[in-house]
Amino acid sequence: MKEYRVSLPADASFALWRDHARAFLGAGVPPSLVIWECPSGQDDLFSMSETPLLPVRASGGRVTRDCLHLLETVLCHESVERFDLAYRILWRSRTERALLRTVTDPDMILARRMCHQIRHDVHKMKAFVRFRERTPEGSNTRHFVAWFEPEHHVLERVASFFARRFTDMNWIILTPRGSIGWDGETCVVTREICSREIVEDETEALWKTYYRSIFNPARVKVKAMRSEMSPKYWKNLPETELIPEMLAEAARKVW
Repeated sequence: MKEYRVSLPADASFALWRDHARAFLGAGVPPSLVIWECPSGQDDLFSMSETPLLPVRASGGRVTRDCLHLLETVLCHESVERFDLAYRILWRSRTERALLRTVTDPDMILARRMCHQIRHDVHKMKAFVRFRERTPEGSNTRHFVAWFEPEHHVLERVASFFARRFTDMNWIILTPRGSIGWDGETCVVTREICSREIVEDETEALWKTYYRSIFNPARVKVKAMRSEMSPKYWKNLPETELIPEMLAEAARKVW
């Protein structure tokens, strides 16, 4: 039987993958005959031969909402294996009605692990984004910018959270995977790689003062603190510059 090869960008969206998966499903192409690849550089991009998108036909099976929700989450993962895994689950779900509830299935074990990592990444981004003011001279509206380094492609999943929470100011969150911007009316998510250009502002100085004031040396649990706020996030958090000093002070006070 004919083998199909699909080349997708590393940050391919669920919608882009779905267009190919829907066509393969409608044509009855099993997962074993589909090779999902991501070019690693410009040379690979031009040397790889990609199968043209097949015409969409009726798939002959119903895909449940729960399955689609699972696949949307899996496709946010960083691993390039997500494309193949998602199509296997999609293919199998049409005939294996209990697949999503089977806790011992290898595909479902991997999918659940990916979903857990996605939820963790979303939680950390909501908790550890810090805005700095960048209001242009003469502007009547305050502008803010933040930098964050998510491990997975979660910008679309967190955009509405920040849009609801910070509706009264213009802001943009820059990341190596793209950006989220809010102009007071519209939230825009891009996939263009951003660079980190953040410096301290007056608000940051106030936040450090507040953080120092609420720090309780009698309740310091370094292991728990590092577990909840991993050191890999510290370089982007203003308050973490104070942690080594405050921990040293706490040790002296307890002693």
